[in-house]
Amino acid sequence: MTTSTNDDVANPKAAEEPPVLLVERSAGIVTVTLNRPDALNSFDDDLHREFPRIMADLDDDDEARAVVLTGAGRAFSAGGNTDDFLRFADDYQARRRAMRQGRKLVEAMLSTEIPVIAAVNGPAVGLGCTLATLCDIVLVADKAFLADPHVSVGLVAGDGSAVTWPFLTSLLKAKEYLLTGKRIPAEEAVALGLANRVVPAADLLGEARALAEQIAAQPPQAVRETKSVLNQHLRGAMVATLGMGLAAESQSHDTAEYRAIGERFVHGGKG
Repeated sequence: MTTSTNDDVANPKAAEEPPVLLVERSAGIVTVTLNRPDALNSFDDDLHREFPRIMADLDDDDEARAVVLTGAGRAFSAGGNTDDFLRFADDYQARRRAMRQGRKLVEAMLSTEIPVIAAVNGPAVGLGCTLATLCDIVLVADKAFLADPHVSVGLVAGDGSAVTWPFLTSLLKAKEYLLTGKRIPAEEAVALGLANRVVPAADLLGEARALAEQIAAQPPQAVRETKSVLNQHLRGAMVATLGMGLAAESQSHDTAEYRAIGERFVHGGKG
């Protein structure tokens, strides 16, 4: 059964709006779908709030053995919500809230013991790319790509990729792709170490679920705590760098370059 993370009975408004996350459970496998397809699954306040909450709930669920994370529609996630560009330039409190939300997302992904398999069905950009590469196994559809264009839109890449990418690829490669913001096609993402393998789009979810079933069949305590031990490397990097990165990213919103790029987004000059 597909459910939302909202209590539709207690909150009638939630019943009128599509849930930002869809959760489907089947024999210990939980499929979590980012569900803002019209916005390319970009993160608004609701999705920022709900995502860490559902991950914490799943981590406390003894029946859940593995998670498959994917996106509705044609994108995995476009990252940040472009409607917020100028809001964050003008509203300091909204900006700081976004930084706190970003921290909570990274912390949730690195502290969750249940294995998470990313099924990257389409573009994974910015925070979407960070989210994918925070997962434990990353399968990428053949026509998908990864990109972290923080720097290209006037922002410090402070909310995750600068923490994880040097471990997944190399410091030199992380610098190249974060400083240029260029797209990383699926095959190249695998070669760099940012993904495990490329899968035909039609087979992506099936292969991700089959892999989740293999993991779910393993002894659960051994699986969860092995993942936790491995993630100690990333948690150490997070403690060392995430606070500095988010503070620097917050300052980026005050620059003339960021505001100019935000104006272009607002007036339709995205290309």
